[in-house]
Amino acid sequence: EAHLVESGGGLVQVGGSLRLSCAASGFTFDDLDVAWFRQAPGREREGVACIGSSGDNTFLAQSVKGRFSISTNNAKNTVYLEMNSLKPEDTAVYYCAVSEDDLVVAGPTGLELDESVVNYWGKGTLVTVSA
Repeated sequence: EAHLVESGGGLVQVGGSLRLSCAASGFTFDDLDVAWFRQAPGREREGVACIGSSGDNTFLAQSVKGRFSISTNNAKNTVYLEMNSLKPEDTAVYYCAVSEDDLVVAGPTGLELDESVVNYWGKGTLVTVSA
């Protein structure tokens, strides 16, 4: 059975850093797009970052560019989201997701992640940034 397990969330002060991990079991990330989405209380889910199976193609939402990075360790079947210079508005539940299709699509305001093609979701990990 396929599972995605996120870890690394927690409470951090403004300006701090966290590294989230997404580990897959029951399948590998080969030929899949792996992404991080987040959902803050009262807000819609937002696509944050995505990485292709080769690790060469990455996407970062404008709201996190320059602060977040996404990487993969294929040997460990794990994808990481490195988050630096955290802000209170980064507070959210962060979800890992995979798709057999391209997650990055052209939206009305530029490139974005299309959650309608997600095949599997993790259960999420909470990140809280305190002011």
